[in-house]
Amino acid sequence: MTQKSQGAPGHDRRSFWAWGNESTEPTAEGLRSAAREMSKRFGVNLSPGRPPDLSAISLRRPRISPGGAIAGFCSTSAYDRALHSYGHSFRDRVRKFRGEFSNPPDFVAYPNDEAEVAAVFDWCYANDCVVIPFGGGSSVVGGVEPPAEAGRVATLDLTRLQRILEIDSTSRAARIQAGALGPAIEADLRPHGLTLRHFPQSFEFSTLGGWIVTRSAGHYATNHTHIDDFVESLRMVTPGGVWESRRLPGSGAGPAPDRLVLGSEGILGAVTEAWVRVQARPRFREAAGVVYSSLDAAASAARSIVQAKLWPANCRVLDEGEAGTNAGMDGRQALLVLGFESAELPQSGRMHEALEIAVDSHGKVVERSGDESGGRPGAVAAGTLPATQEPGPVERWRQSFIRMPYDWNLLLGFGLINDTFETAVTWERWPEFDRNVRSAVAKALKDVCGGGTVTCRFTHVYPDGPAPYYTFTGLGRAGSELEMWAEVKSAASEAVIAGGGTITHHHAVGRDHRPGYDAERPELFAQALRAAKRAVDPRWLVNPGVLVDADPDSGAIAGFQNR
Repeated sequence: MTQKSQGAPGHDRRSFWAWGNESTEPTAEGLRSAAREMSKRFGVNLSPGRPPDLSAISLRRPRISPGGAIAGFCSTSAYDRALHSYGHSFRDRVRKFRGEFSNPPDFVAYPNDEAEVAAVFDWCYANDCVVIPFGGGSSVVGGVEPPAEAGRVATLDLTRLQRILEIDSTSRAARIQAGALGPAIEADLRPHGLTLRHFPQSFEFSTLGGWIVTRSAGHYATNHTHIDDFVESLRMVTPGGVWESRRLPGSGAGPAPDRLVLGSEGILGAVTEAWVRVQARPRFREAAGVVYSSLDAAASAARSIVQAKLWPANCRVLDEGEAGTNAGMDGRQALLVLGFESAELPQSGRMHEALEIAVDSHGKVVERSGDESGGRPGAVAAGTLPATQEPGPVERWRQSFIRMPYDWNLLLGFGLINDTFETAVTWERWPEFDRNVRSAVAKALKDVCGGGTVTCRFTHVYPDGPAPYYTFTGLGRAGSELEMWAEVKSAASEAVIAGGGTITHHHAVGRDHRPGYDAERPELFAQALRAAKRAVDPRWLVNPGVLVDADPDSGAIAGFQNR
């Protein structure tokens, strides 16, 4: 069996512990600077932690070695097994930084085509080995972590299935392999003047297949933003065979096969390719920032705009804390970020209508930019505010949003507890929901950390409700971060469910959100989902413990009940 690693020596491969590649791992000075900044913020003296050294980490020996038809594309190297041990949740980041890799997969398979994907399932079924489908590994909910109860685990990394196989420019659709990463998809579509226009924050290191099985949402705030809206048909390999839906613009022929795969989180099999709807690349863009005296006022403006069916590409709301931290504002005003874009038509008219609503809702426009030229040489760009050398709050927020996952690499090793949770709730519930969630999390932070901060932004808005995204931060004790985080996370999840929100709007369920998901979904649906899983994975070997547990009398291998 080969011991090869995913990245060869000298290649800028993915970091096994940090967000990004090895070349972007935090420097020693970067960690010291972050510790100084947090020391000032919390009024204590904090020392930076020391990043893990893979050569000093002792991984458990593989409990099984892949053989036969799959041996040639599998790896048991320390790097590959460590890389596939976790996703990127707070819990994952802390354990990786500590060098705690107590339950790595026994081997990692890198199939080059669909036949090799099927071969992995066949081999694992013959050898009682759990299989975990893995795309970019950006899960923040424990969705790709090997179950502790499993005796043997293989990770099925699909990133070699990365090509665009076919483009239908007439219907504006593309057939793309599921392991393709976001940047590669856009790079391959660009010469054709097309874009998928799906940009989650994990875009750089997440795949089409991962987006599909987690029901990913891009950062566009309205209209087509969920990957659900883009899937025209898909193809999935399961232990029981191939699952493929017919390519159609729409159908009323019974429950849609695609809908059961969307959000299935790898428990049914591995998506290998999909036809997805694409569109012409935008040429006309408008952006604006509007400030308000409070989050409630900004939220009211966003609701009026989205219910007017103007469909801005961006309609993001930042509360006072978020605007201060990430948009460079004074921390006393909320910010509404608006954006419009089109490949065919100038957008200044729509922006004008949206800003009329925003100003009527007691907002003040502080930033405005646009391009009426559509990129035509010699044309004059539009804009109502004078150009400045310094970026405005909208641009500062955009830069912060892109940089955020990398910044979080710096906040490890000295006891800081910082995480996010997101949800969606209807407008009539929103004000009370927000008060109760903030109160519950603030109380937990006080009880656990002696205090902390809770901020909120809207990542998406719908005519019937917003998708609030909360960030909480508190100073814990180095070495006790996970236990302290768990108490705050539990309080947040309980408040979200009690307030009528969803346990997740776009982060998926995984193992971390199972209690909230179990409370949210009907038990009869859970039984139906179990039946679907039994049909394609009768021995419960594919990502067990995510979404549902096996029936006690199902005949599944013992020990895979959810923790």
